[in-house]
Amino acid sequence: MDELAGQAAIVTGAGRGIGRATALELARMGAAVVVAELEGPGAEGTAREIRAAGGKALVVVTDVTKRADLVTMVERTRAEFGRLDVLVNNAGIYRAAAPLDVTEEHWDAVLDINAKAVFFASQAVLPTMVAQKRGCIVSLASMAGKIGSKTNLPYNVSKAAVISMTKSLALAHAADGIRVNCVCPGFVETDMWTQVSREQGALLGLTPDDFTRQRASLVPLGRMERPDDVAAVIGFLASPRAGYITGQALSVDGGLVMHG
Repeated sequence: MDELAGQAAIVTGAGRGIGRATALELARMGAAVVVAELEGPGAEGTAREIRAAGGKALVVVTDVTKRADLVTMVERTRAEFGRLDVLVNNAGIYRAAAPLDVTEEHWDAVLDINAKAVFFASQAVLPTMVAQKRGCIVSLASMAGKIGSKTNLPYNVSKAAVISMTKSLALAHAADGIRVNCVCPGFVETDMWTQVSREQGALLGLTPDDFTRQRASLVPLGRMERPDDVAAVIGFLASPRAGYITGQALSVDGGLVMHG
């Protein structure tokens, strides 16, 4: 596949999970990939895998909550590859708590990474994309952004914010040739899911394995989601095949949310 040949893509949080799978998918499609990650080892592993398959990869250690790091991320991408075509806002965190147990620190930590950083990373890449008159931003929202929750309120709010900002950025920059979309995964088997199953299970009096089995039984398509399931859709949204799609929050959840 060469749909993204000659293009440069940034994937935040690309050291593991959905971010890693997405970086590999975009590289497979021909893009040079900037692996923007808070810590080096996972990022280096992703970059090595891309290079081993014949692709181009650059690791940029990035704290998405720091504006200066986001500026550096864009500058290093342009210096290395001469352009910037795709941003995937993947970096995120998860914490569970009943509403009455949510602290201000909990709220700020989740919203800063899952929502605020998504906006400011997008803001950081937009001048380059506007100048090019082309670009694509895909952010990780979640089915959590479309439903309520007894034990995930700040997380759900953060993902609803991603859906909202996707629509506003898409409207603001459609005339600049920039498409902005987000994906809404369901129950994805990643390191984050290990944390979800542990924390949610504890709140519900279930072991992590029992919690995972219970959740998997709710999926109409009958299995847990894999990172590759999400990465394939992100790759599609970044490709010319999705050239007439913008402002959308695309559910990739095995049928869990049958509306929106």
